[in-house]
Amino acid sequence: MKQYPSYKDSGVEWIGDIPIHWDVMRLRNIGFLYGGISGKSGDDFKQDDHPHNKPYIPFTNIANNTYISKNHFHFVVMENGVNQNLVKKFDLFFLMSSETQEDLGKSCILIDDVDELYLNSFCKGLRITDTKTYPLFLNYQLLGHTHKVLISVEGRGFTRINLRGSRLIDTPVFIPPLPEQHQIVSFLDYKTSLIDKLIETKKRKIELLKEYRTSLINQVVTKGLNPNVEMKDSGVEWIGDIPSHWEIHTGSYLGDYSKGNGIKKDEVTESGLPCVRYGEIYTVYDLKFYQTKSFINEETSIKSNSVGYGTLMMTGSGETPEDIGKCIVYLGHNTIWVGGDIIILKPYDKNNPLFLSYLINSECIRVQRQISSKGEIIVHIYSKNFKEMKFTIPPLPEQHQIVTYLDEKTSTIDKEIGMEERKIELLKEYRQSLISEVVTGKIKVTSDE
Repeated sequence: MKQYPSYKDSGVEWIGDIPIHWDVMRLRNIGFLYGGISGKSGDDFKQDDHPHNKPYIPFTNIANNTYISKNHFHFVVMENGVNQNLVKKFDLFFLMSSETQEDLGKSCILIDDVDELYLNSFCKGLRITDTKTYPLFLNYQLLGHTHKVLISVEGRGFTRINLRGSRLIDTPVFIPPLPEQHQIVSFLDYKTSLIDKLIETKKRKIELLKEYRTSLINQVVTKGLNPNVEMKDSGVEWIGDIPSHWEIHTGSYLGDYSKGNGIKKDEVTESGLPCVRYGEIYTVYDLKFYQTKSFINEETSIKSNSVGYGTLMMTGSGETPEDIGKCIVYLGHNTIWVGGDIIILKPYDKNNPLFLSYLINSECIRVQRQISSKGEIIVHIYSKNFKEMKFTIPPLPEQHQIVTYLDEKTSTIDKEIGMEERKIELLKEYRQSLISEVVTGKIKVTSDE
């Protein structure tokens, strides 16, 4: 790709030089900021059939798109005559609060005409008044890696990071002549659409790999490894036939149950006694683990339960029935302490702990976990529920064989998933880099590209 014939200092260290004929401006010179919905309670967002429901742009619509999607509006009760800011075509929107520095200040633009539309409370809108600025070009420039960093470093906070409007409106931007802006937007629309299609293809491949992984585990832990083995009816609708020499047992047959005790977030330390907390079962570990990544001091350990090798731990609650009962097994040799809202299962010697972890995470047990769930806002499951569930139990030697087989197969699948995820990250990085290079003039777009 080509470069421009001459450059000048942009005045911003992270940007470096820009083409000599581009203008250096601030967002405040281009338009004005306005706020999202105000004065609403939580109930105003939950009345699906209310006659005064009006569409608004949710946080996720901005976070996940370059252009606002008309298919992803949410609704809020908005009585006639209320004083709220309406959004318009070609307005830009920004995430002003986020859990991560990366999402903070993320921009998006509305390119459709919408009769009546509002904006999420945690966002800001920018209405462009400068006739020499093409809104779609400005959105691309703000989406580029360099400008995302420029904006996100202005964030403040710990649990949530917040961006002040006064900081955002002071962001420097670099504006080429209008024909050049249009040419850059056409180029980036085409190039990013190709990249996005590649990303979607790889995401779909990952979904298929995960579906295959789930199907494989469920098949093996309910049917075994021998396709020619004699089968019998399990007597359980969602399990179907099982090998004739296997048995169906309730969860009370598996081992002894107990529960973890509370370990607060501020009690976790960088060193000390190893521990596992409820959230880590979701976000850190998968199926099995050998050492922990969190620690507590001796004083905190007094109120917590300790466990050893071969102990299973299941999540006792979640936001949906799908969340509850996720299982991991500890295969390390040091004692660890278990936090609250975790169901503990110490298997009897006649059961392989890792086989049980595969089984509890399988589809046939997931169905029973969801049936057993209780609650609406937060869904719960208890050890008594697991004791009543039906489990397919082969002889112990066969459990060992199944574990060896599934370890090998799932490891291969997981590596392939990891490679595809890395390719997606590289494509996203290339997308960001391409946008940044073009919208700051490091690369010159010509009509034949």
